[in-house]
Amino acid sequence: MSEYGAINYPENMPSHVAVIMDGNGRWAKKRGMPRTFGHKAGVESVRRLVKHCGDIGLPILTVYAFSTENFKRPKDEVGTLMNLLCDFMARDVDTLVKNGVRLRILGNISAFPERVASQISNALDKTSQGRKMLLNIALAYGARDEILQAVRNVCAEALAQGIEPSQINADMFESCLYTAGIPDPDLIIRTSGEERLSNFLLYQAAYSELYFTDVAWPDFTPEHFDQALEEYKNRVRRFGGI
Repeated sequence: MSEYGAINYPENMPSHVAVIMDGNGRWAKKRGMPRTFGHKAGVESVRRLVKHCGDIGLPILTVYAFSTENFKRPKDEVGTLMNLLCDFMARDVDTLVKNGVRLRILGNISAFPERVASQISNALDKTSQGRKMLLNIALAYGARDEILQAVRNVCAEALAQGIEPSQINADMFESCLYTAGIPDPDLIIRTSGEERLSNFLLYQAAYSELYFTDVAWPDFTPEHFDQALEEYKNRVRRFGGI
């Protein structure tokens, strides 16, 4: 049972939902606008979803905001994304604190410019006492990189403590992941019609239920989110059993 969320949160609902927020660029192009227009609209969708998840008592929400591969995008687009991230951290942190939301970052914060990293660190500090909901934002995140780094850290720890390879277990490995201490996602939602994980939580998604929708992220509403939750309730999770 998660330490976050509403006391009366239904047991047949997911306690951890992760979202791959896809389709901002295509949404903007369809309207004859630059990709950055779609990213700005996408931030508003994040705000709506965070509020909604707090209202329904969801314990943990994870959103995939910026991958390691996203640094390869055009310079002006990356710059806009950095500005939007800084704006979100500055504008929304007081609301997160008020609503009892704790922020956690999954990814390599040091990959960001100093001004961005500073805003992120400030938001992490201010929200550290939140206990109503945990909001994980995946930034400069890539699952392959996460796994590789975890392997390196486990090996270093094993060498330092004289641990034999055969003694390395799942708990040791998982403690080196960005998600250490967080339960795996019960449900992963991807918007905009693509049906793949795109280097997102590959280790943690082993038994996650997957939900794909054609709705682009800027158009994704709390009602769409609730539809995914309703479908989840009808799934039978066997975790490899019968």
